[in-house]
Amino acid sequence: MRRLIEKGLMFGNLVRVDSPALVERYNRALEHLTGKRTAMSDFHIDISGYSPELGDELGDHLYLNPNGCNRQFILLSTDQKDAPLLNAKFSTSRTILRRFIEENEAQLFSLTARDAVAGELENSVFEISAPYRLLDIRHITVVADTTGNHVAEAGRLGGLIERFRTEPDAWWDDVLIAEMIELARKTGDVTRNPVQLRSTAFETPDFWTAHFGGIYIFRSVEHPAAIVMGDREALGALPIRHVFSAAQRNEIAKFLELNGLAEPIVSARGADSAGILRQKMDFILVEAAARLGLEAGSGSRRELRAVAQRLGGALPEEFQGLAALLRWVEADGRWPRIDSRHPSYFYTLRATQGPLRDLVNMLLAELSPLDVRQLFICHKELFYRLYATWPEAKRAYVANFLEKEYQIDKAGARAALFGAEPDMAGGDATGGARDIVDLVGPWGAVLRGKS
Repeated sequence: MRRLIEKGLMFGNLVRVDSPALVERYNRALEHLTGKRTAMSDFHIDISGYSPELGDELGDHLYLNPNGCNRQFILLSTDQKDAPLLNAKFSTSRTILRRFIEENEAQLFSLTARDAVAGELENSVFEISAPYRLLDIRHITVVADTTGNHVAEAGRLGGLIERFRTEPDAWWDDVLIAEMIELARKTGDVTRNPVQLRSTAFETPDFWTAHFGGIYIFRSVEHPAAIVMGDREALGALPIRHVFSAAQRNEIAKFLELNGLAEPIVSARGADSAGILRQKMDFILVEAAARLGLEAGSGSRRELRAVAQRLGGALPEEFQGLAALLRWVEADGRWPRIDSRHPSYFYTLRATQGPLRDLVNMLLAELSPLDVRQLFICHKELFYRLYATWPEAKRAYVANFLEKEYQIDKAGARAALFGAEPDMAGGDATGGARDIVDLVGPWGAVLRGKS
C-alpha cells in the first residue's frame, strides 16, 4: 500500500492536526465520545475525524464507529468536508457528513474556532447482529454539539430570551436575568449570531453496507430489491420484495432494466464510448498478463496489443465481448448480442443520471472488477482489498495509470465516464433533457413507453 500512499491514491486529502490547541480540542472530543485520549502530537483525520494513526495507537480502527453503526464524528475544521471517509460501513455516511458541513458552514466555522464539534449519525438501529435490522434503517439524524455544549446552551438561552420578551413580569425576575447573563458569557450574543444547526435529518432508503459481505439496498425504486455480494443463504429472509445474490446476473440485469437504472455506454449521451471500451480492454489484458506471468513492459497500448496477440484464442471472454462491441462502434461491425450471461455484460453499462447514479455505479464496479479505474472511483473499499491480492506487475501498472490519467483531472475523468453530476433534484446537472432513446433493455430494440 505504500505505493498508493506515496502517489496520493490512499489517505489523500486527509486533514493534518499538528498544533497543541487542536490536539487538545480533539482529545476533549475523543474523551467525550469514547472515554479515550491520544498521546500523539500530530496525526491526520478524515471527514469524520477518524485518524488511521490513532486507530493503530488504540488498536481499534472502529473507535469512532462502534459496531459499524451510528458513526460518531469529530469536527475540528470545516476543511474536513473535502476529506474522504475511511473504513466506510455505509455508502451514505460521507454524503450526509459533507451536506451537514456545507449547509451549516458558517455556524460550524464559528463553533470550531473555539472548540471541537462532536456528534453522531444517529438512527433507530444500535447494532446489526441480524441482517434484517439493516432494513430498519430509513433515516439518519445528525446530532452534534461542541464539547462545551454551546449549541444546546444557545438554544436554552434563546428560550430564556423569548420568556424575557413575552412574560409580563420578566423584567423583575432576577433569577431569569442572572441565568441569561451566565449563558451569554458562554454562547455570545445569540440574537445577532444565532447558534443553530440546520439540515440534520436525512432520508436513507437506498444504500450500500459493508456488513454481511456487502449488500446493496434499493427501496425508492418501483421494483425494490436487495443485492447481496456475500453468502445469500446465510442471511435468511429479508423484509424486501426481492433479494438477489451476485451470481444471479440475469435477475440483477432485469432489476436495473425495469427501474431504468443503467444504460449502455455506447448509447450514453456525450460519452466517448470507443475510448472507454478500449481502456476497459487494456485493464483486462493487464490482469490476464499478470495472472499468466506474461511480460507487458510499461503497459503501453502497443505492448498490451502484443500480449493480446500472444494470448490469441485464450483471450478472456470479457475482452472478446468488449472487442466485438468496439468493432461495432468504430468499424461498422456486426452488432454483438451480449446478454447478462456474458462475462462482459456489466462492463458495457453505466448508471443513468439521477439520485441513485453513484450507488448504481458502485454496484456495477463490483460486478466488473477488472475495470480498475471504475473500481477505484466508485468503490475504494473493494479496490484497496483487491489491490493487496494482485501480482506486483498489476499493482505497479494500476498505481501509475491512476496517478497519470486520473489524479490530474478527477472531475473531468468522472464526467467523461459517468456524465454530469446529478443535481439535488436527481436530474442531469446541466439541466438538459436526454437526447437518446430509452431502451427496454440495454441490448433491446424496443422503445420504452413514457408515462
